[in-house]
Amino acid sequence: MLLAGLCLAADTPAAVPPLCSNSAGAPACHVPKKDLKAARRAFARGLKLEKLQTENLQNLDEALYEFEEASRLVPQNVEYVTAREMTRQHLAGIHLERGNSDLLAGRQVEAMAEFRTALNLDPQNEFAQQRISDAWGPVPVHTASPPQVVASADALTAKPTDGRHDIHYRGDSRGLLSAVAASYGLTVVFDDSFPSRHVRFDIENADFATAMQAASAVTKSFSVALEDTVLFACADTLDNHKAFDLMGMRSFYISAGDPAKDLNELLNSLKTLFEFKFASLNAASSTITLRGPRAALDAATQFLGQLNSARPEVMLDLKVFQVSHTYARNIGLHVPDNFNLFNIPAGALAALGGQNIQSLINQLIASGGINQAGNQTISALLAQLQGQQNSILSQPLATFGGGITLMGLSLDKLSAALSMNESSVQELDHVQLRASQEKDATFKLGSRYPILNASFAPIYNSSAIAKVIGNQSYTAAFPSVSYEDIGLTLKAKPWVHNNSDVALELEIQFRTLGSTNTNGIPDILNREYKGQILLKEGEQAAVAGMITVSDQKSLSGLPAFSTIPGLGLLTSQSSKQEEDDELLILITPYVVRGPERTEAPEIWIAK
Repeated sequence: MLLAGLCLAADTPAAVPPLCSNSAGAPACHVPKKDLKAARRAFARGLKLEKLQTENLQNLDEALYEFEEASRLVPQNVEYVTAREMTRQHLAGIHLERGNSDLLAGRQVEAMAEFRTALNLDPQNEFAQQRISDAWGPVPVHTASPPQVVASADALTAKPTDGRHDIHYRGDSRGLLSAVAASYGLTVVFDDSFPSRHVRFDIENADFATAMQAASAVTKSFSVALEDTVLFACADTLDNHKAFDLMGMRSFYISAGDPAKDLNELLNSLKTLFEFKFASLNAASSTITLRGPRAALDAATQFLGQLNSARPEVMLDLKVFQVSHTYARNIGLHVPDNFNLFNIPAGALAALGGQNIQSLINQLIASGGINQAGNQTISALLAQLQGQQNSILSQPLATFGGGITLMGLSLDKLSAALSMNESSVQELDHVQLRASQEKDATFKLGSRYPILNASFAPIYNSSAIAKVIGNQSYTAAFPSVSYEDIGLTLKAKPWVHNNSDVALELEIQFRTLGSTNTNGIPDILNREYKGQILLKEGEQAAVAGMITVSDQKSLSGLPAFSTIPGLGLLTSQSSKQEEDDELLILITPYVVRGPERTEAPEIWIAK
């Protein structure tokens, strides 16, 4: 019976230590009194610092450190653990909020630092992981297979040689730690901020833990293990404890197309994102080894799990509504109000009255007064002058007077206007685009219009002169032309979040030919929209809208008479123009392929 009882006791699992609390009536915490008092003091300091938190979060950071110290000394205390986790989540939320504000303001580096701090506080926070990816941009390397963790150690510990030593040292603080570590077969790597001062150290018959603790107290520093035989020493400060306490190590195997280039880019990304001070690359074996806090290692593992995931894709449904209405009216009577008085030579009247212009040109050519090579140009010029409406030759002409010259009086024309033009246009442009995450998708609809920049032609020659000379020396003008896009141009760059929300960066441009021109080149009317919006999947949003209203009235006629009611219709012309334009742009995103939720890679140790 005694033997059976002993076997049953051996098979019973060890009981889990019960939770305890400082409250009255709660189970007491069974820890050494020294640790219990130190935990209570740390918890009290944390509560005091939490009440005095400021905008720079310095006091809240120190409060979290005190709560972590209290929960480390008494891990079963509910109050300590609760205060630690609540403060941790509060800090992570504040850093996420700050990061979102920085990212919206275009401060990418500051936003990334805030998101990284939040992720270090809460490595399982998926929103922080997504925001880091949003701030950083696309993953620099796309691998054929997921990265594999080939070596892992959640807590690195040094392995000094056994034995006791006597150490007597006079000199610099760095030399003291190096001498102590060398006595037990270890080496030391120092941080840049390690304090350098003159120390005096004497200890006898001490093991490694005792000697290292005494040396750290003298130099005001602490040490953590990087490898089995390598220590890292830095100043004993709160920030250094947060960054280097409980350091771990993980080695990742990355299968990339170009290891030398891709692995270097990936290593730099990891250093920037998670602030790893100890990261090494082995290009021969395609492995990256990281050493740092466990929270940062977990976040880096999650980040590397996205390397071979396909890019999310979005279908953008874009609708552009355009409504244009134009109304023009011109009513009235144009009364002659312009008179020109001039003298007319009698020879000109005789020539115009009885002789043909072409016959006069032929007489001038026959007498040698005009070069025959230019007769076509002269004929065209005279025909153009004769056909002008403002020329005295095409207007009614009255003459009076006598002597050598006659006086001429040209009269304006009497005309009536009664016209109305009205047009209404309704246009719908419906475009569907499929775009990958963080990739620009461009869509153009319209035509390319040529714009003449410059032309060249020799001024000493013409086609008529080359014909008279009998050679082919004439060269036609050759222009310099640039093409402008006329119509609709759309650029979109989507970002898909884990909750299927879609952030869009849009650039929309409408370019049309205007009704006016400058030096023969038509004016180009331009309307543009640039902006960033955040939409849920299937949510329709109006990203741009514009209403243009133009009303123009004009009155021309005889002074004073034109403003008299009734009489003004007979002595003036009135015109009215109205233009109404409306533009509305609607966009709806649909997630075709969402972001893949990848778990941390399976950990296996290579032997």
